[in-house]
Amino acid sequence: MVMPRSKFWTDQSGATMVEATIVMPLLLTLLLGFVDLGYAFYQWNAASKAVQAGARLAQISTPIATVLPSETTTQTNVALVGVAVPAGTYDYVCTANSAGAASCTGTNCQSGTCADQTLFDFIYDGSSSRAGMHDFLPTLEKSQVRIEYTASGLGYWTRPGGPVPTITVSIVNHQFQFFFLGALLGFANINMPSMLSTVTGEDMKSTWP
Repeated sequence: MVMPRSKFWTDQSGATMVEATIVMPLLLTLLLGFVDLGYAFYQWNAASKAVQAGARLAQISTPIATVLPSETTTQTNVALVGVAVPAGTYDYVCTANSAGAASCTGTNCQSGTCADQTLFDFIYDGSSSRAGMHDFLPTLEKSQVRIEYTASGLGYWTRPGGPVPTITVSIVNHQFQFFFLGALLGFANINMPSMLSTVTGEDMKSTWP
């Protein structure tokens, strides 16, 4: 039986299904978007914990820049012995390439070869008794870790414990990962703002880790 045209335009059978079909994709996108947003906050917090852990490990271990411990102990000017080391006297930056090989640049290692790979890996991976940066942020790559040692203005020339650097551990060029939004809307991953933690170095530990 054919429905009269006048009744066809006023009939509401199936309207709920049509409305649900229109609304459900929007609700699903919002729901999964909130899940992705929550995961982004988790990644942010994990990165913050990672740089804090990395800074602590760098603080209590031998510097990755192998020439740093002797930076203030080779002073031959007797008049400066015991005099405070000025801020900015040295600055070493240690990073890793895409293959994970560490290198440092700074005052006395212009070639970038004065880096201890084992110590860099220790800060990144930790040990059996200490969590490293990678333990807090599993998606972190070695090439995204930056460790800098700068003269803090503390300590003095020929100090037996070595220099007292300011240590800054950073995470750079790390991306927020979006799963649902990326799959549904093609939402691209975006770079996380640089995360860093700064501490003052303690006595250089020649036997750690």
